[in-house]
Amino acid sequence: MTATDIEVQPRRKGLTRRQKRSLSRGLQYVVFVAAVVAFALAADWDRLQNQFAQKDVARQMFPDVITLALKNTVLYTVSGFVFALTLGLVIALMRLSSVGPYRWVAGVYIEIFRGLPALLIFIFIGVAVPLAFPGTEIVGGTYGKAAIALGLVGAAYLAETFRAGIQAVPKGQMEAARSLGFSPARAMISIIIPQAFRIILPPMTNEFIILFKDSSLVLLLGVTLEERELSKFGRDLASTTANSTPILVAGLCYLLVTIPLGFVVRRMEAKAQEAVK
Repeated sequence: MTATDIEVQPRRKGLTRRQKRSLSRGLQYVVFVAAVVAFALAADWDRLQNQFAQKDVARQMFPDVITLALKNTVLYTVSGFVFALTLGLVIALMRLSSVGPYRWVAGVYIEIFRGLPALLIFIFIGVAVPLAFPGTEIVGGTYGKAAIALGLVGAAYLAETFRAGIQAVPKGQMEAARSLGFSPARAMISIIIPQAFRIILPPMTNEFIILFKDSSLVLLLGVTLEERELSKFGRDLASTTANSTPILVAGLCYLLVTIPLGFVVRRMEAKAQEAVK
């Protein structure tokens, strides 16, 4: 056998695909660590501590920050979410209705209230409504106004969420219900909507988190000392103490609610994906 009969395999030059991925990942870690170190060295930690981490100032906030501010924030959010849930379901059913005017009204509502900033809705409820209807007062005072303002904003998003959930239920469910003698309305209430609720639980929880943060806009309605929510409570104490620690504590109180809810959303999404598989 001569040398020409032997196939000489060409030697590979350069890195393999796996080696390139490893190198790229390593470079990203280096860049990340370098950015963190640069930030840590550049920041003036003493000034940050003096302005945002004064223990004596933080101690003054308790227990009022929990028993008053956080409680009011939760009350505003829950009442607004219940209103948004009810109105959103009605708007979603109108959007799916075979009656043309219902679909038109629902579509206009969704486009308007999804397009306007929540801040403008609060100003409208707090200023424009009393001017338009003098001598009338919304039931519940500030709590009622907050529920309506948050509900109007949340309903526009929940309506689309409901619509998607209802349409995600297999059409055979409605046909099976009708074959058993259910009317369309009864089939929707008893069969379709409960299944849709299970589908849309994660986005509904996300909407609750959004409303929880939007409750900070309640200050635009003009609140008393006993009606202050977390954001207003923190800002008032920050101006009184000439220190930003109350704002940091208020932010941490928001996280006490939003982080566990975010974990719940991820768990629900994971279970939904497992059910699909």
